[in-house]
Amino acid sequence: MTVERSLVAEGVTLGYGDRTIVDSLDLRIPPGRVTTIVGANACGKSTLLKAMARLLTPAAGQVLLDGKAIHRQPTKQVARVLGLLPQSPIAPDGIAVSDLVSRGRHPHQGALSRWTSADDDAVARALEATDVTHLADRSVDELSGGQRQRVWIAMALAQETDVLLLDEPTTFLDISHQIDVLDLLTDLNRDRGTTVAMVLHDLNLAARYADHLVAMSQGRIVAAGDPAEVLTEAIVREVFGLDSRVVPDPLTGRPMVIPIGRHHTVTEPEQAMS
Repeated sequence: MTVERSLVAEGVTLGYGDRTIVDSLDLRIPPGRVTTIVGANACGKSTLLKAMARLLTPAAGQVLLDGKAIHRQPTKQVARVLGLLPQSPIAPDGIAVSDLVSRGRHPHQGALSRWTSADDDAVARALEATDVTHLADRSVDELSGGQRQRVWIAMALAQETDVLLLDEPTTFLDISHQIDVLDLLTDLNRDRGTTVAMVLHDLNLAARYADHLVAMSQGRIVAAGDPAEVLTEAIVREVFGLDSRVVPDPLTGRPMVIPIGRHHTVTEPEQAMS
């Protein structure tokens, strides 16, 4: 049974060299729920996710995992609790799919531990869940972009952590596989109680799958909460500089963004009927 974990950023300032990307930001990832983070390119989404995964040390503030500073906890200890799928992972040359997915089990291996049937089962479940079992013996180098993305997701699933962070997990995937991946993450959350936090570009998919939606702009959080409260026309304009209409999703009732481009006009209901 998955343990409910606490992941919180307190006043974190993040950047690279002298360039500050995120300044004095506070964020709490609700445990046991699905959080999506949206925002324009270069607003700090991926930088924030790296800090929360212990890959980037804050210049100020701290990230707390279960109430303790994550950067002071041993790497393997954190990896047993928290998994990360980065935006552009790199596989070793020539590695087979099954070997790459098996690397998700490394945090569970001690100095004297041997590979067990439980490890085999975890890898098999991850391969099946992401529909890549038939690719197990193939080299990752030979795969398409979408196939590779599903293999990386399988590796993250094989890690079997209580918290899973994903940076653009639907990259390179066609719409059918995008939905498959987001449904899979929802199943993981509902069946195991896994806390999921992910960066997504597609606002409508973000709103449809999120329990908790975070909108970022220029290194700060503009709004966070229920998707219906966060995804408004005013916030879309502030975060993306885009005029839009926000209407209920006909399937879910969640907010759905209809962008307004320069070559489109807004038709009032009475004009459409005349």
